Amino acid sequence: MIILCTAFFSINSFAQPQQSKEQEADFRASQNYLSEAQQALQKEEFSTAEADYRKAISLNPKGEIAKYNLGTAYYGKEKNAEAMLRFKQAATAATSKAEKHKAFHNLGNTFMNEKKYSEAVEAYKNALRNNPNDDETRYNLALAKDMLEKNPPPPEDKDDKNKDQNEDEKDQDKKDQQEKDDKNKEGDQGDEKDEKDKGDEKQDKKEGDKDKGNPEKPKDEEGDKPQQQQPVPGQLSPQQVKSLLEAMNNEEKKTQEKINAEKQKGAKVKTEKDW
Repeated sequence: MIILCTAFFSINSFAQPQQSKEQEADFRASQNYLSEAQQALQKEEFSTAEADYRKAISLNPKGEIAKYNLGTAYYGKEKNAEAMLRFKQAATAATSKAEKHKAFHNLGNTFMNEKKYSEAVEAYKNALRNNPNDDETRYNLALAKDMLEKNPPPPEDKDDKNKDQNEDEKDQDKKDQQEKDDKNKEGDQGDEKDEKDKGDEKQDKKEGDKDKGNPEKPKDEEGDKPQQQQPVPGQLSPQQVKSLLEAMNNEEKKTQEKINAEKQKGAKVKTEKDW
């Protein structure tokens, strides 16, 4: 049977630290809520007591009394998870060995209820470090060690936990690396596109310069001879001009021959001397 330190801390058990006027007012209000909470528990008004303890904690968050007493109240109502949380807070906030001993002792009890025997053993050890002469804590520690020996944690639990943690870290690393690769890929694609655009621009410029410096000569269909000049509408070709000139020359020649023939026909031929 697990032995619980059932005693509540008294609101006048510990000395009040040096405080400002505002802190003193909050501390006094916190003490009042502690007193009201204890009265409510005696009347079995758990909801009222819980609310008053919470108000006391909010007004004096560094204090351990309200946290410990609320943890004890939760434990009495078999609210193990809530009790565990409050005992942890009380053990952290406690400044004296007596406070720490009681908080760690009852924290060990909550671990025992959860069958977390390894954690219970450590909690009881911490309690004994603060009060080595407490027989109840020694009894609970012996019980926790016996239960741990009979119910050792599976060997793979720690490995699985580390494995899961390593896998989570690997997954996160992969996710981070993937995001990094995606960003780099986007950057590389942008660079490649810029380089491609620049390359196309240089190629176009190069081809343009080539066309400008070395214009191609027009070729005929066979590709070996220069293309013949095509006649322009309304303009005579050189061949037509030549033919026209030859025709005109022929006409003039015929006209001149006709004139000469008529002259010869009209002239008289002398047959004898005119003397």
